[in-house]
Amino acid sequence: MSGGRIGTASVRAVRRRLLPTRAALTLTQPAVARVGELTAGQPGALGLRIGVRQRGCNGLSYTLTFALEAAEQEEVVTQDGVTVFIDKKAQLSLLGTEMDFQETQLASQFVFNNPNISGTCGCGESFNV
Repeated sequence: MSGGRIGTASVRAVRRRLLPTRAALTLTQPAVARVGELTAGQPGALGLRIGVRQRGCNGLSYTLTFALEAAEQEEVVTQDGVTVFIDKKAQLSLLGTEMDFQETQLASQFVFNNPNISGTCGCGESFNV
C-alpha cells in the first residue's frame, strides 16, 4: 500500500431505534425569572454562562458569569425568553441537569439538580462526577 493509504473501509446501514436525547439543561420557572432579572440589569448581556472549575473539597464547583458574547463550541439553551450558555468544559457534567432558583430567609441561590453527580461536600458547594 503506497501513498500513505492504510486500507479500505466499508459502510453498513444498521436499523436502530433512536432514543430521545436528554436536554443539556432545563430551567424551572423561578430560575427563568431570576436569569431574566439578572440579564435585564446587565447592559450587553446575552444571558448567563455556566462553567465548572476545580474547587472545594469534592473537586468541582459551578461558576456563573454574564455572557457578553457566544464562545465557540458552547451549548446554548434558550427557554421562555432567557438564554444560558454552557461552557464546553461543563457540558458533560451538566447533561440532564435542572437549574432552579430558591429563596429562603437566609439565602437566595441557584440550585443545580444534577443526575450526573456521584458525590458532594457537606456544604453542597462542590461535587464530583
